[in-house]
Amino acid sequence: MSKPSKKGGQPQVVVLHGPNLNLLGTREPEVYGRTTLAEIDADLRRRGGELGVKVECFQSNLEGALIDRIHEARGKAGALIINAAGYTHTSVVLRDAIVASEVPAIEVHLSNIHAREAFRHVSLLAPVVVGQIVGLGPMGYGLALEAAVKLIRKGAESR
Repeated sequence: MSKPSKKGGQPQVVVLHGPNLNLLGTREPEVYGRTTLAEIDADLRRRGGELGVKVECFQSNLEGALIDRIHEARGKAGALIINAAGYTHTSVVLRDAIVASEVPAIEVHLSNIHAREAFRHVSLLAPVVVGQIVGLGPMGYGLALEAAVKLIRKGAESR
């Protein structure tokens, strides 16, 4: 596992949001809720500050942009939090990028992907991430952040 650098003396957590998550708050609110992506990101940055980590948030509808951001995290970030959205079920290259990054990753989904359509039940990312948090809405991101901070601290203790 790569050793994360510290920006401003704080370990870094990179949060990646996949396609269509820029529409949160208005897209299928009965499934995804009314909280916007901007609200989720602001909460994560605030909570990160309270936990002593810098949180960087990035959203893209483009698979390649997400892969580039994962590559940039290699050797710099202490942990990744990723909601790959629809790419969760289709993207071997996102899975490969997570493995190549050597950064511990936590997969998050607002809805319970296991209680939805059958094609959503399989996550290609699940075998290469530390864990999954599904079905808890925006709260899932906060729980992932707490877990990411614990992973970073545990990694620092073992060095």
